[in-house]
Amino acid sequence: MVWTNVASGGGPFSSKLKNPDVESIESWWYLPYDQLNLGLLPQEESIGIILIESEKQARRRPYHKQKLCYILSNMRHFAIETQEKGIPVLYATTTEQYGEPLRDLAKQVGPISMLRAAERELRTTLKPLIDEGHLIEHEHTGWLTPQTWFTETVGTEPPFRMDRFYRRVRKEKGWLMEGDSPVGGKFSHDADNRQPWKGEHQPPNAPEYEVDELDEEVINLVNHLFHEHPGTARLNHLPTSDGDHNKALEFLSEILLYFGPYEDAMTKESRGLFHSRLASSVNIHRILPQEVIDVVVKAKIPLNSQEGYLRQMIWREYVHHVHEVTDGFNRLNISSTVPENRTAGWPMELALDSTSHPNHLKQTRSLPMAYWGQSSGMDCLDWAVESVMDEAWTHHIPRLMVLSNLAQLMDIEPRELTDWFHAAFVDAFDWVVEPNVLGMGTFALGDAMMTKPYVSGTPYIKKMGDFCNSCSFHPTKTCPISSMYWAYFERHKTSFQGNHRLAMTLRTLEKRAPEKKLQDAETFQWVMNTLAQGVSLDPQTSLWPKT
Repeated sequence: MVWTNVASGGGPFSSKLKNPDVESIESWWYLPYDQLNLGLLPQEESIGIILIESEKQARRRPYHKQKLCYILSNMRHFAIETQEKGIPVLYATTTEQYGEPLRDLAKQVGPISMLRAAERELRTTLKPLIDEGHLIEHEHTGWLTPQTWFTETVGTEPPFRMDRFYRRVRKEKGWLMEGDSPVGGKFSHDADNRQPWKGEHQPPNAPEYEVDELDEEVINLVNHLFHEHPGTARLNHLPTSDGDHNKALEFLSEILLYFGPYEDAMTKESRGLFHSRLASSVNIHRILPQEVIDVVVKAKIPLNSQEGYLRQMIWREYVHHVHEVTDGFNRLNISSTVPENRTAGWPMELALDSTSHPNHLKQTRSLPMAYWGQSSGMDCLDWAVESVMDEAWTHHIPRLMVLSNLAQLMDIEPRELTDWFHAAFVDAFDWVVEPNVLGMGTFALGDAMMTKPYVSGTPYIKKMGDFCNSCSFHPTKTCPISSMYWAYFERHKTSFQGNHRLAMTLRTLEKRAPEKKLQDAETFQWVMNTLAQGVSLDPQTSLWPKT
């Protein structure tokens, strides 16, 4: 046997589990790590739940210790909560992948039902069992929208654009609608939601949670089995029990009032500002998406905050559909390359991967250790990475306009950056991280999802954050980011020819003086060479190509 029934052990978790009477159960359901909600299942009598911890899956990437703690502790809390509802639970651990214990169990109890896996990786792992009839796949009921809404409004081939899908969802669901017209007369309130935060409207403190004996047991397990993984194992800032997730959902009401205007703002004074931090709960379905929607549409708050948050939830549906209809972009004819490794630069041995991955601009540089916590000397980057290393989280603007933006400007291999996001963020799963990083955070998919790359120089970061106040680089005199911005467009200008949204940028680039272009290129090389050596950038160094 390649798996162990946890109920046979003696630890805090094992001692709470009961051995189910297998023969008395008519219908067994396997719930993966991201389907931890009984509300997803049909209301049947005499059902049993199967949950499996896979050590091999946990070693698939250099997953942040907090992500491993979060998944494992939520699975264990859900198991006990399910058992307390009178539903038998068979909880197994294996050193192998999920398929091995499921095949053994199916031979004992007959075919096992499951909802369609959200992650393509898991679907690939379990496909042989579905083909063999050991697993019976059912529709995943956790999504808010059917795929037909996407295919009928967006299609199945690129370019994929969200607006028509967004309007379709609003109309079909009636969210913030008066008949066929949007409340307030327009569908988008983005123009009202781009304010920097200057200290007004003090953001609430993020929730903290009691660490119970199940959490402690998982923390010890992760420190023992996965000690070589990055980050510190802790759970006081992450919800694991049903009560914790209720508390997390209540926090949504505390931030909604000012979410809209400051959703694009960044500050060193508050990592979360007015962001709800709910993605981790929703992406493993401890909180159902509809529960979030219900709070948002009923809230007595300004329309721009309602619409802004609603847009985030519909974007979540949109990227899921993009990932599904393209089979994780494998059905797209996109320029691709084979990454040198899949460790995202973390010193850890992983299985080699000879698969090619989207890479429209042929960016091949390795991710520097600055993304794992080594100082880069750029305060914006170091602050964002510190947040990720400390909490396995930061909100969507540091992800897009600092972490992804700077990686693009450094020509980091897109798959390597995506692997870093997948490993480092507690809420990252392939269906959400790949569209957001390959399609939006980088330009790896070309114009399949975005009309132009999301890149910026120093002005945007200075406007929307306060990092320049404490950085060793002066935002207008010595900061290398704007030079890297122009060097990026100079290197890739042929790829952007004919892109009307970049016409002005390319005209400005063409007028840029030759000596400025030379300095741009030298700055790029200086940044890359310095960070590749694990050295922090210093504006005082004689090697820096000053103006």
